[in-house]
Amino acid sequence: MLKIGLGAPQYGLFADPSTLSGFAAAVEAIGFDSLWVGDRALVPTQPRDPYPGGGPVPEEYRNFLDPIATLSFLAHATRRMRLGTSTLNAPFYSPLLLARSLASVDILSEGRLDIGFGLGWSSDEYEAIGVPWRGRGARLEEILDVLEHVWSGSSSAEHKGALWTIPSAHIETLPVQRPRPPVLLGGFTPATLERIGRRADGWAGVALPVPQLAYVISQIRQIAEAAGRDPDALRTVVRVNPVVTAEAAPSDAVPHRGTVVQVSDYLLAAHAAGADEVLIDVQQTARSAEELTDLAHRFHEQLSKG
Repeated sequence: MLKIGLGAPQYGLFADPSTLSGFAAAVEAIGFDSLWVGDRALVPTQPRDPYPGGGPVPEEYRNFLDPIATLSFLAHATRRMRLGTSTLNAPFYSPLLLARSLASVDILSEGRLDIGFGLGWSSDEYEAIGVPWRGRGARLEEILDVLEHVWSGSSSAEHKGALWTIPSAHIETLPVQRPRPPVLLGGFTPATLERIGRRADGWAGVALPVPQLAYVISQIRQIAEAAGRDPDALRTVVRVNPVVTAEAAPSDAVPHRGTVVQVSDYLLAAHAAGADEVLIDVQQTARSAEELTDLAHRFHEQLSKG
């Protein structure tokens, strides 16, 4: 059965507590399965790297709430929905503090956290944060090692790696979900697909053409099987950030632009191609909290028909 998620109000016009709490309550009542937050530290005025969505970086990203703080707020504002990151740029963070923050969210939400990690796309952000752009894949690998070790519940957490050393210590802030919350990884380079198949719980995917989407999912499954893992245990969550239009868009613009029906038809096709869950972020279309909730309702109604 297809699970349906939404981008949580977090940026632009919607970065305020009343919108966040009201929207969370409304969409939980509608029946959505999950809410997801993103991770943006800044919008460079003269970016060195192209925005993955094409064109300029959306102006709405200039006002962007912290993802962990937003998840903590949502943990209190909801009762049933899963809460996820799509995606958290893991190399930005100290793994020990990341372990504490994410475990805290899982505790506060009573075990409803899904962790999506990515590497980001902006070298400007890496420079501003003080983290090397080069070697970010290896950095992610060690972050995953640290999280798994710290969350293992062993009597004494200790780690010595290429980037971080954690002395023997007692760390008892552990996630509710055991052995840890699900970890999804974003991206679709060969190195990323190999990492997903080898050690992640699934793929935080994006809106690729359906044949390419099916190919990526099949590649991850093959890699997992070759690594001795059960490919059926892996999840795929496909995210789309559409500009929703009143009139039908050209087919080659869908799902990045189109009507609710057009975007929903793409997402149902993605489900048929292997996606377990879809994630829709309509913050770049809506111009009020009421319109944000109305679009969510229309998408849920359309997708539930399929």
